[in-house]
Amino acid sequence: MALQVGIIGLPNSGKSTIFNALTRAGAAVAGYPFTTVDPNYGVTAVPDPRLERLAAAAGCTRVVPADLRVVDIAGLVEGAHCGEGLGNRFLAHIREVDAVAHAVRCFSAPDVPHVRPDLDPAADIALVNAELILADLETVARRKERIAKAARTGDREKARELEVLLKVEEGLNRGMPVRAQDLEDEECQLLAGLFLLTAKPVIYVANLGEERLGGGDSLLEEVRRLAESEGAEVVAFCAKLEAEIEELEPGEMREFLEAYGIERPGLELFVQHCYRLLGLITFFTTESGECRAWSLRRGSTAAQAAGRVHTDMEKGFIRAEVLGWEEFLAHGSFHAAREKGAVRVEGRDYVVQDGDVMLFRFH
Repeated sequence: MALQVGIIGLPNSGKSTIFNALTRAGAAVAGYPFTTVDPNYGVTAVPDPRLERLAAAAGCTRVVPADLRVVDIAGLVEGAHCGEGLGNRFLAHIREVDAVAHAVRCFSAPDVPHVRPDLDPAADIALVNAELILADLETVARRKERIAKAARTGDREKARELEVLLKVEEGLNRGMPVRAQDLEDEECQLLAGLFLLTAKPVIYVANLGEERLGGGDSLLEEVRRLAESEGAEVVAFCAKLEAEIEELEPGEMREFLEAYGIERPGLELFVQHCYRLLGLITFFTTESGECRAWSLRRGSTAAQAAGRVHTDMEKGFIRAEVLGWEEFLAHGSFHAAREKGAVRVEGRDYVVQDGDVMLFRFH
């Protein structure tokens, strides 16, 4: 199954606006809570300036970017871990995604109600995180109860798992998300089957009002301080403005960005951050007049990369011819690079690097 980023946050924090700007899916947006009940699913292209350059060098007429799957999840309210609002659905949908984009409201809009009269990003973040932590504490408690007897009667694996659960429980009781607890790989593996909500990597999205663009905003700095405390990244933009930008032609877009003093669309940065958050890299193919970017888990092999293109390629994998993207630009094709002896021939266990241009040989 493709990796997914779930957009979460309090009601009316701008989740669906961000989702629509990313995917142009047309999810309902309204100034009242729970406009989103069932999750909205969409796909957005991953911007990569290398792709057009490779296509031009290879003379490809069709260009296909890598994509990112995005899920717009219903807003959370206080008491969600007990089923308040759409809490049970909300939490179940978060369990299904691989990373979380936490939308934080930093904009004023009298016609769009909020959970409190004044803007307070720190309190909003604390409310959402508290609900996720409480839900994780319940999950940990249920698992402890299930394995306690086996752990006491000599089952070493269960005893070790119980030890890790107690360690994680202590951190959660101190308000520390699982992802911030510096767990060892072995400990993370023991917890993997629990799908703990606060174990998922997170990026904070500060959703600013137009009047707050340009940097130096106190609310944005507040979000950054909180994110830094748990080692998370922050992307800041005005979701409403970004939605308007996405509807413009390239020439109009440049003028629009210049008028607001914005160097590049915030959604581009957001997508690239999420891509890295999922541990993804990009490799390229340039066959049959098509230059295409493919997403791949960091650490994947050449055979697994071939499987991304077609399952038959992985099954019948023989070898891969590989060039770094800059090397490909210098030569313009595999044929020209072969003549110069620049092409590397790699086996099925070769670990693919970000930016590799690959040609697969298979039965």
